[in-house]
Amino acid sequence: MELLLIRHALPIRVDGAPHAGPADPHLAPRGVEQAEALAAWLLDERVDALWCSPMRRAQETAAPVATALGLPAIVDEGLAEFDRDADSYIPIEELKAANDPRWYEVPERPEHFVAEVVAAVERIVAAHPGQRVAVVCHGGVVNAYAGHVLGIDEPLFFLPAYTSISRVLASAAGPRSIGSLNETAHVRNLL
Repeated sequence: MELLLIRHALPIRVDGAPHAGPADPHLAPRGVEQAEALAAWLLDERVDALWCSPMRRAQETAAPVATALGLPAIVDEGLAEFDRDADSYIPIEELKAANDPRWYEVPERPEHFVAEVVAAVERIVAAHPGQRVAVVCHGGVVNAYAGHVLGIDEPLFFLPAYTSISRVLASAAGPRSIGSLNETAHVRNLL
């Protein structure tokens, strides 16, 4: 089977604004465009199922895909990002570009997070033998599973672009391999 691990589209920044509970931002206008471009791109592929994180930015990215493909978006808590309980959200690209000290505070790879992600993705693999499944999630989730497949222990060994597609091939016999990382042709004008 083939997994399409897709990072969510660009969300709005939530920094210091008063709000109740964890920051769970909506998509920015550019993010909405990215999600629509993703949906149009996936029309040319056979996609048998659609899964997504419970976080708003992933669900809003998955919504146009669900509509375009006529598939329900199945939510799995195990696909949530490691910052799910944070009270602010600043796109990691902004932190990096500004050389913000928070860029360097990216948490070390917590084993429980990786284990949760791997378990969630393996549940999806088991539920869809021989199929192609789109999974809309987060950069940390993509890194955790791809790192697991590749045997890489770095918490964020690469920075997936918004709505990028990373392909994982999962054999029914057990082996997993990376087909590609960070495909962005569908949003080359929207990054």
